[in-house]
Amino acid sequence: MHAHATGSAARAGAEVGDIARRWGDELRAGRPLRSEELRALSDFAACRTPSLGGHLDVCEACDFSRPAYNSCRNRHCPKCQSLRQARWTEARRARVLPTHYFHVVFTLPAQLRPTARRHRAAIFDMLFAAASATLLELGADPERLGAQLGITAVLHTWTRELGWHPHLHCIVTGGGLRTDGLAWKSAAKRFLFPVLVMGKLFRGKFLDALAIAIDNGIVGLAGKDRSRLFAELYRISWVVYAKRPFGGPDQVIRYLGRYTHRVGISNSRIIAVDDDQVVFDTKGGKSVAIAPTEFLGRLLDHVLPSRFVKIRHYGLHASSNAKTRLERARDLLTPLGAPPAADVTPAPQTGADLLLALTGVDVRVCPRCGVDAIVGKPLPVRDGSSPTVFDTS
Repeated sequence: MHAHATGSAARAGAEVGDIARRWGDELRAGRPLRSEELRALSDFAACRTPSLGGHLDVCEACDFSRPAYNSCRNRHCPKCQSLRQARWTEARRARVLPTHYFHVVFTLPAQLRPTARRHRAAIFDMLFAAASATLLELGADPERLGAQLGITAVLHTWTRELGWHPHLHCIVTGGGLRTDGLAWKSAAKRFLFPVLVMGKLFRGKFLDALAIAIDNGIVGLAGKDRSRLFAELYRISWVVYAKRPFGGPDQVIRYLGRYTHRVGISNSRIIAVDDDQVVFDTKGGKSVAIAPTEFLGRLLDHVLPSRFVKIRHYGLHASSNAKTRLERARDLLTPLGAPPAADVTPAPQTGADLLLALTGVDVRVCPRCGVDAIVGKPLPVRDGSSPTVFDTS
């Protein structure tokens, strides 16, 4: 369905939380939900509402005041990612090397998507392992590069229509540190490795791991014929997509800021909501309209298993190399003209500073009188219990 909401109840500016509050109970009654989905649905509905407590913004220069309620902090909530994303990105800034980077995407074929939905953690772990091993093995090959790459991999599971499409975004250094640590070996500027070579190696590594998981009872094929499925998977080409390389570390940092903490949909993409449908934009000016419970169901389908790590680092980017080989690589690259890491501007530390850096809005400035005089105070307590004070972390 590709039409805009036109009913009398149509509302522009609605958010995921509004939809969860209105249609969450209907969704729960209509379909089984994983524990992680139930938690996310409840968090979406409670986010930035009085149920989570908060504080009162009070201007000490005039009589202006407004309540500010706590966020749910669920990593899948579109309202709760900006500050976390900014802090994470700034923390990673020190690990970005002064060289060009590549963006490589590894995608699971359609034949394995139902299996990935049933065995999420196991299949996602295989995806990370096969993709990273593919890149590291090709990088270590002396006939290609002969060096250790730095890799940051981020799992996404959605399409713009909120369809199920597990894939891995890999940010890869345009070169690597030689095994003996004595030299940096730069890769070509335009491409890292041939995509067909990466696709074949990735396919072999993933299917080897999948076969072991099936033999050990970790993954089941839900009645599919194993021999026929594997024959088909070996016959088709697995999609590995190499995007245009980044121009330098600043572009990498901006990219990481956009991709690492992205969720299935942002509130800004929701065009309108009425009694019958949610309309949200997709690509190229197009939009999709679906029933509110279908919208929530699609969104919750992308809630990751509890404690699953969706951002992982390999090679030079791995934590074990952060103070050793990564810094050696930086030392070798710095004379090429890049500024030393110590010259990087320190990240803002408070939530207010981060919001100012991200949005240009200073929440400490009173919207009425324009004076930097807003302070947070406990909300009035009506039931005699202790007040809930806003957590600014």
